Amino acid sequence: MTQITVPEVGESVTEATVGEWLKKPGDVVKAGDAVVELETDKVNLEITANEDGILGEILKPSGETVTVGDVLATLSPQTAQSSAPASAPVPAQEPVAPAAAAIPGPAAVRATPDVRRIAGERGININHVPTAGNKGRVTHSDVESYAQAQAPAPLAPTPAPAAAPAPAALPRAPEAALQPHETSERGTDRVRMSRRRITIANRLVSAQHTAAMLTTFNEVDMSRILDVRQRRRESFEKRHGVRLGFMSFFTKASIAALKAYPRINAEIDGDDMLLKHYYDIGVAVSTDNGLVVPVVRNADALNFAALEKEVAALAAKARDNKLSITDLQGGTFTITNGGTFGSLLSTPILNAPQVAILGMHKIEERAVVINKEIVIRPMMYLALSYDHRIVDGSEAVRFLALIKELLEDPESLLLEG
Repeated sequence: MTQITVPEVGESVTEATVGEWLKKPGDVVKAGDAVVELETDKVNLEITANEDGILGEILKPSGETVTVGDVLATLSPQTAQSSAPASAPVPAQEPVAPAAAAIPGPAAVRATPDVRRIAGERGININHVPTAGNKGRVTHSDVESYAQAQAPAPLAPTPAPAAAPAPAALPRAPEAALQPHETSERGTDRVRMSRRRITIANRLVSAQHTAAMLTTFNEVDMSRILDVRQRRRESFEKRHGVRLGFMSFFTKASIAALKAYPRINAEIDGDDMLLKHYYDIGVAVSTDNGLVVPVVRNADALNFAALEKEVAALAAKARDNKLSITDLQGGTFTITNGGTFGSLLSTPILNAPQVAILGMHKIEERAVVINKEIVIRPMMYLALSYDHRIVDGSEAVRFLALIKELLEDPESLLLEG
């Protein structure tokens, strides 16, 4: 008998939450089969069997916190008796109705522990929740949509008898006294945050408490980039198999500016500055489980097509919970695009230990003055948050001005990038 244990998944990851068990006790397991999901503060991992066998006792149920080395379940050898087909003839049986024989059992669904917890608190069988994509994985939105569809219509109020006297009012318990997982009569649910959401919250608060964070703003005329994308979109996608988006332009412009202002690509280590001469660009991606920032390695060595392919691949892995710890480690500078959700202006929070982050926003046609004439241009506000302990204000302003200059002259990116 062997044991399935929690592996070492990264230098900074010591705890995890047991997610969905993909196999149940008694199932035949082949070497390499995924047995259970673990949810860490960074990624979801599928734990696989190292050898063939039969899954025995599950020692850590879904939702339980585990650490590296903990035993999750046992795996027994697959004996000849359990694996060999029976040699005795099967006795004749009464025929079974075809309709009954054709009914399959419910298909197992995939969902993170917090989604299962929410479904359980609402009394919903998660196996009955239809998915809206995401490769069969049930999301928060799926559960909410199902709950709304199953909600009974409100009953008409029953009038009180006319002659009944009104009872004396009794003191009412404050809503703040609700216990965990209770629901108030006004529809408030208490839901425990997932491990990843707690980690995100702690990191964001820590960044604001430990860095002297400031934000500077500028705006960029996107006319020429939009013109390039319009003219080159079809041929670019046909040649490279990927769409020409905005991220490659902003990554190229950021790298050129980082080369001109190297302290913005640095990190503080005690009383020292670590000046990095490589450019690993983090790209913020929103998922059902929270914001993650996968990293494009050596982005300065990639052309536009390679950048678009890498960003698209990382975003797809993030949405499918397939990111590895390596995908998230490191990073020297981060780009986040709030414009995807319609944000016109924001102040992004630093992704520590990085000392700067660039915020993109919604493109909106506005009246601007060019050569003393009022014209309509597609404009985007840019925001650069930076750590004032290492980056001077004038340096940050010039850095952002250079990004604006490069974006408004896209051909210069071929020379500067």
